[in-house]
Amino acid sequence: MIVILNFGSQFAHLIARRVRDLGVRAEIFPFDTSASKIKEMNPSGIIFSGGPSSVLEKGSPRPDKKIFDLGIPILGICYGHQVMARMLGGKVEKGEHREFGKEILSVRQHSNLFKGLSAKEQVWFSHGDQVNRLPKGFMATASTVGCKYAAYKSKSADFYAIQFHPEVTHTKNGTKIFESFIFSICHAPKDWKIDSVAEKTIFELKNEIGKSHVIVGISGGVDSLVAGTLLHKAVGKQLHAVFVDTGLLRKDEVKNVAALLRKQKFDLHVIDASKLFLNKLKGVTDPERKRKIIGHTFIEVFEHTIKNKLKKYPIKYFAQGTIYPDRIESAEGSKHASKIKSHHNLTLPEKFGFKIIEPIRDLYKDEVRRLGELLGLPKDMLWRHPFPGPGLAIRIVGEITPDRLHILREADAVFLEELKKAKEYEKIWQAFAVLLPLKTVGVMGDARTYEYMLALRAVDSVDGMSADWHKIPNELLEKISSIIVGRVKGINRVLYDVTQKPPATIEYE
Repeated sequence: MIVILNFGSQFAHLIARRVRDLGVRAEIFPFDTSASKIKEMNPSGIIFSGGPSSVLEKGSPRPDKKIFDLGIPILGICYGHQVMARMLGGKVEKGEHREFGKEILSVRQHSNLFKGLSAKEQVWFSHGDQVNRLPKGFMATASTVGCKYAAYKSKSADFYAIQFHPEVTHTKNGTKIFESFIFSICHAPKDWKIDSVAEKTIFELKNEIGKSHVIVGISGGVDSLVAGTLLHKAVGKQLHAVFVDTGLLRKDEVKNVAALLRKQKFDLHVIDASKLFLNKLKGVTDPERKRKIIGHTFIEVFEHTIKNKLKKYPIKYFAQGTIYPDRIESAEGSKHASKIKSHHNLTLPEKFGFKIIEPIRDLYKDEVRRLGELLGLPKDMLWRHPFPGPGLAIRIVGEITPDRLHILREADAVFLEELKKAKEYEKIWQAFAVLLPLKTVGVMGDARTYEYMLALRAVDSVDGMSADWHKIPNELLEKISSIIVGRVKGINRVLYDVTQKPPATIEYE
């Protein structure tokens, strides 16, 4: 096992994801987990995550110093790189040159952590502070133009530190760095597989739920579909699926997902609550308020459904398709984490009357899909692009109105349809349209128009924690733009978003 100490990083779970991808079990613990507890777990190695704090701030997080006496290999990343240096006698200062984004790393020492890497490597940074004096007995192993000690190691112990983030896809050879640490330095055994996760999860669900009944919220996305299928295999008729038509779903979403669930013999209840959601969202423009309203309205609909349609069943549990990125971006699990945005399935009322069950809360999107394949779900449903729980509400920047929803729904359908026709859809991790709250002047049929701008977003990613914009061929973009403007009334200008995550998020709200 590799122990990951979380200093509040948005990427802590992505580190675990990378380790598990290599077939090694990884578990995340708070940064202040005692050295004695870690020793009891007997891990092969320890990784210090990054974090939003500055080691120069009073009260910033520190690990138990006795960890350095355990004789276990340690890798410090970003904040972990700085905190290791400071705790072992080095010096950290505010950097004169702030590094954010892609940088070129000059590798000085190619053994151990950087085995097999080139002299120049593309890596990804996100830091302001930096180490400017190494602890005694340490040596520099890599640098950048603005960071003298971009990587260092102990001369006598298996302590390694890197200022950049190997866990994000923008670091081209990040996986090789993890491989070197995990296998060459830590000598960790391969002991983690997705099929064992499926068996274990179904077994645990059966034991926990017993003879009680469960209600699961189906949103139309892959996550809730896989979570619901796990539960269905575990408890069968004790599961009751509620698919709420919020009025915020993609074109034909309700019809297609409902048909699949009924084919699988789910006890399915499709609830048309579109008017309720749109009324509650009327006049709301703040993204956080939108998400919270949607989350609480979901619960309101579920409670009403249970009271009126499912009252004969002893329902004890409420299940949902929360996955790792949802929890990370909502800053769950670390008092030092920085909140990016609320997720509708993480904004439940404090006095919600059911016990929450989240079968896939520790998985990333690609792992969820692999799990879905093991469960026998159709490929065309599993490999649809991710769709957020709040739906089109967070793809309309500003107020939600029926007119704007119609415009976006039609434009989004055109975008995806043309990508599929061109065989480009399968190459993209996620693609969608976003309606911007801006109108611009145009000319159509020799007449002046004043209509909305539409942004197209398409990204390449593994798990949604980091992403690069997808290079759609220019001629295909031109064709898509032309069809949208010609077919969808209300749009006269189409933009293509070429921003990476980070610094942007994939969704707009």
